[in-house]
Amino acid sequence: MSPNMMNLLVKALGETIYMVALSALIATACGIPLGVILTITGKGHIKENAALHKTLGSLVNALRSVPFIILMVAIIPLTRLVVGSSIGTTAAILPLTISCTPFISRIIESSLLEVDPGVIEAAQSMGASAGQIIWKVLLPEAMHSIVLGITLTIISLIGSSAMAGALGGGGLGDLAIRYGYQRFQADTMIATVIVLIVLVQLVQTIGNKISAHLNKNKIK
Repeated sequence: MSPNMMNLLVKALGETIYMVALSALIATACGIPLGVILTITGKGHIKENAALHKTLGSLVNALRSVPFIILMVAIIPLTRLVVGSSIGTTAAILPLTISCTPFISRIIESSLLEVDPGVIEAAQSMGASAGQIIWKVLLPEAMHSIVLGITLTIISLIGSSAMAGALGGGGLGDLAIRYGYQRFQADTMIATVIVLIVLVQLVQTIGNKISAHLNKNKIK
């Protein structure tokens, strides 16, 4: 592989990390509150509200049902309005975030529902408010599971960012399409795949270590 191609590969990797990191950060910031609301408004929980739970659940399910590549094309007018362009690395962050947020909210909900109801009842019997139960019981107890779920979501985002590259989003996907596929440069395609594999392995390893550390501290 030529030095010029190596430079392009490093640049594409940087663009992919930028897209994935920012999308994951924003989606997590939006998905955690959604997941908490979905949990506490569920049947028999601390703030049961069937109407709100059903409405939010339907919205989340609707967003999850749209394939990413279709979503990216469908919201091009919104992307242009928010970002100023529908092409480029920054423009890809909006559809990545919108597609990722509902998955994170369901991951949060699933993790919180795993918390032992007895622990919640004990907190309620001691006079803990809903806010205290969320911040001091639910989230700390489920944090190791939440970290694993978010790790899986980040890995999914890496795959989605590669698809975004096919539509002008930049990153490793764009490099693989423009040089590996369209110009028949097999070495570029292989190098891109290897970088993606290493990136996924790295993210999974870090996520596993953080989750194990949190779970160990919880047991203590």
